[in-house]
Amino acid sequence: MHPTRPCPSAGWPLRLSTLAGLVALTQGAAAQSGAAAPQALPDVTVRSTLVQSPLDYAPAALTLVDGDKLRDRQWQVNLSESLSGTAGLLLQNRQNYAQDQQLSIRGHGARSSFGVRGVQVFVDGIPATMPDGQGQANSIDLQSVERIEVLRGPYSTLYGNASGGVINAYTARGEGSPRIDGSFAMGSNGQKRLGLKAQGERQGVGYVVSASRFLTDGYRPQSAADKNLFNARLDTDPGPDSHLMLVANHVEVTAQDPGGATPAEWAADPRFVAKGPLDFNMRKSMRQTQVGLSYDHRVDASNALRLMVYAGQRHITQYQSTPVASQTPPTSAGGVIDMARDYGGMDLRWAHDTQALSRPLSLVLGLSANVVKEDRQGYNNFLGSQRGVQGALRRDERNTLGNADPYLQASWAFAPQWKLDAGLRWSNVKVDSDDRYITPTNGNDSGDTRFRRWLPMLSVQRALDERTHVYASAGGGMETPTFNELSYRPGGLPGLNFGLQAATSTSLELGLRQRLAGELLRGQWSAALFHTDTDNEIVAADNTGGRTTYRNAGRTRRQGVELGANLQLARQWQLNAALTVLDATLRDGFCDSKGGCIAAGKRIAGTARTQAALGLDWRPHADWRVGADWRHVGAIAANDSNSVEAPGYGVLGLSAGYTRQWGPWKLDVFARIDNLADKQYVGSVIVNESNGRYYEAAPGRQWMAGLSASYQF
Repeated sequence: MHPTRPCPSAGWPLRLSTLAGLVALTQGAAAQSGAAAPQALPDVTVRSTLVQSPLDYAPAALTLVDGDKLRDRQWQVNLSESLSGTAGLLLQNRQNYAQDQQLSIRGHGARSSFGVRGVQVFVDGIPATMPDGQGQANSIDLQSVERIEVLRGPYSTLYGNASGGVINAYTARGEGSPRIDGSFAMGSNGQKRLGLKAQGERQGVGYVVSASRFLTDGYRPQSAADKNLFNARLDTDPGPDSHLMLVANHVEVTAQDPGGATPAEWAADPRFVAKGPLDFNMRKSMRQTQVGLSYDHRVDASNALRLMVYAGQRHITQYQSTPVASQTPPTSAGGVIDMARDYGGMDLRWAHDTQALSRPLSLVLGLSANVVKEDRQGYNNFLGSQRGVQGALRRDERNTLGNADPYLQASWAFAPQWKLDAGLRWSNVKVDSDDRYITPTNGNDSGDTRFRRWLPMLSVQRALDERTHVYASAGGGMETPTFNELSYRPGGLPGLNFGLQAATSTSLELGLRQRLAGELLRGQWSAALFHTDTDNEIVAADNTGGRTTYRNAGRTRRQGVELGANLQLARQWQLNAALTVLDATLRDGFCDSKGGCIAAGKRIAGTARTQAALGLDWRPHADWRVGADWRHVGAIAANDSNSVEAPGYGVLGLSAGYTRQWGPWKLDVFARIDNLADKQYVGSVIVNESNGRYYEAAPGRQWMAGLSASYQF
């Protein structure tokens, strides 16, 4: 049974009063503990806000996860290992390395059947999201990450197109004497990971060089994968007021694709794989290499400049299980995608500190520009009676994607205890396609389109005391269709779907953040209420012959509440908790190309109403650590009509680790068990899958064990 959907007109006053009650309680607690002198907690500066500030003063819902936590007792392969406990973030491991992880923030990006949409991803300031909003997260090297910041709500609109939320990963800077780290882990389903990292500083140059390889046989047949990752960062200070950083990254993935299963097939056998993926050997290979350079220069006490440039190449070959009969029409693009991309961009930023009405004012003025040059071919996935091989050419395009976005942000402490943040970005995305595959039965489908919108943000914040802050913010966003979503027109018509419009949104947020610094309770907790109205929501219009086409559905609404806490209990216990309640619904009904209609009030496909996470770590001794983590995800709507829902679930994991130091040597031994109760549940959903095969099964009880050793020179 599902909880009753709250009426927006009645639910929001209740939620606002709830937050007001939380504020009152925290004020009372602060007053009662005023007699005690709490120990000072270290300030943490967040980088996701363009005007950097301590986390306490960030005018947005923002979660920071430390790199050591990302690595501790984990595979260090998937973001879902440690970020799935972040409020507002639905992040699930598909157990399918051909399609990346399923990732959405507050319901943005939920429709994605592969890759990342609706959410911006950055690594060391370099976008892993293309100008059209299509992104991927598999190039993030968790072995060398210093921290990851997850930004949600109106503030993220300042990142431009498709920023329903932002994930910023930052690589650690090499410092101190040289150190070498090696690690090895193994576990269920033939999983193995080998990692090596060197870091340190020599003659003014800091370095972190990391390489790893991950292998798996897969939980299901046709799901084996091989992932190789290399990452390097160099830092130096050319002068007393300047800093130079060079980053390089290479990732190569070869993965089989088992596809999905119908609810009945999954219930009968969670490892089920349909005949199509097996017959066509459905699979994907991806190779990407990129390099980036950033230069920071402090001009004087009030002015600073920053320039970031990057360039890369990406190549993908993907064999799909498109039936042979579906490839016979002259407008078919075949069943093999072969795509090569050259991409690059820059971000130039000027920061200025001054005063307005004798109060501190910080300004940031910048320009972000990115371009992608793409060669895309499509081929039949058969030769005669042989399946899963490259056949005749069926598509040949030269595509260009680009954007040039100027932006401005101001942060003004206009009164004691008060701060105003405001920003504006002109998002300007252009898509151009040059069709090179022209036959008597397949005409010239060349064309271009452009999406533009001003993206404003405004936030007001007040400090209730030195540890408690409340804020209210509003912003306007835009999410353009990705090139993949423009690739096909509904009804089997030829050409690109240039009639598809960008989705536009207006977001509101009210938040509270408090630090606790008592003798027995230390840490931070936060709460946020959010409300987003979207026009021209992009939804699936048709699923035929292995192709998904899209259309604009009208208005949608996403609203809910987030709670998060990171607390130190006494000296030996660490508690992490997160709760998200999301009401994501269609405000307007729509009909697909076949005449099937979806009524207003249906839940947005790919979203869950509730999710929660609880993690508890016990450190009885400096060398030992023991942990338990529990995660709950409510039922997920698998299609627009909500006729199929993946059942909700809750799973428990246990982990332990032991660390020992012998002079320059440090040894760490660890192990964990996931899904302790061996539950059968759906790990992720393929939204609106054409054959009703929505479910991608999560594995049952899983084990892993490993060790790492480091030597400090």
